[in-house]
Amino acid sequence: MDVEIWSDIACPWCYIGKRRFEAALAQFEHKDDVRVTWRSFELDPAAPREREGDRIERLADKYGISADRAREMDNAVTDAASGEGLDFHLDAARSGATFDGHRVIHLAGEHGLQDAMKERLLRAYFTEGELIGDADTLVSLAVEVGLDQDDVRAMLASDRFSEEVRADERLAGQFGISAVPTFVVDRALGASGAHPPEALLSLLEQGWANRSPVSVVAGGESCGVDGC
Repeated sequence: MDVEIWSDIACPWCYIGKRRFEAALAQFEHKDDVRVTWRSFELDPAAPREREGDRIERLADKYGISADRAREMDNAVTDAASGEGLDFHLDAARSGATFDGHRVIHLAGEHGLQDAMKERLLRAYFTEGELIGDADTLVSLAVEVGLDQDDVRAMLASDRFSEEVRADERLAGQFGISAVPTFVVDRALGASGAHPPEALLSLLEQGWANRSPVSVVAGGESCGVDGC
C-alpha cells in the first residue's frame, strides 16, 4: 500500500503530523507492506533565501492579529509539538525558501534515505535554528544522513530535481491539496491536517480494506509452483 505525504520543511504541523503518522504506522498490522513517499509542497514558493525581521511581527502582519496573539499561536504549536516529543524553538527559526531542501530530499530518495533526510531537515529548522535555504547547511545535513558531499553540491549547483519538486506541486494541485500535511493512500483516500494517531491509523486501515484485488483471467498455458 502506498502512502504519499505532501508537506513543507518549514511547516510546524508537518513535523507534528510526521510524528503522529509514525505512531499510527507503528500500530498498523500491515506496516511492513506500506511504502511511504514524501512529496514536495512549498507554502511560499516566492520566499527569499532568508526572511528579515522579527518572526512575531511577521506572523501578526500575515494574519492581521496582535503580537500577543501571534505569541499565543507560537506557544500553542510549541506545546503541541512537545506532546509528540519534539523540541521546538520557533524564536530561533530562520524562515526562508525551502525549494532546495525539497530537492535534497528527492536526491536522498534515490539512496533510500528520503525519510531520514526529511527528518533531519525538520529538526534542523524547528529545533536547531538552521537556515535550510543555505547550500552549505544543506550539504552538511545531507552528509550527516549519509549522502555524498560532492553529489549534493553538484546537485545544488544544477537544476537537478527541480522538475520533480514542481511535479509534486502540480500533482497536489490536481488533487485539490492546498494545505499540508496531507496524507494520501493509494491515491484513493486522503486526510489533510496533523490528525491524531488514531485517526491516521483509521485511514490506513480503511485504505487497506479498500484495496482492489487483482483480477486474473485463467485458462491459458502457464507454469505454476507444481511445474508446467
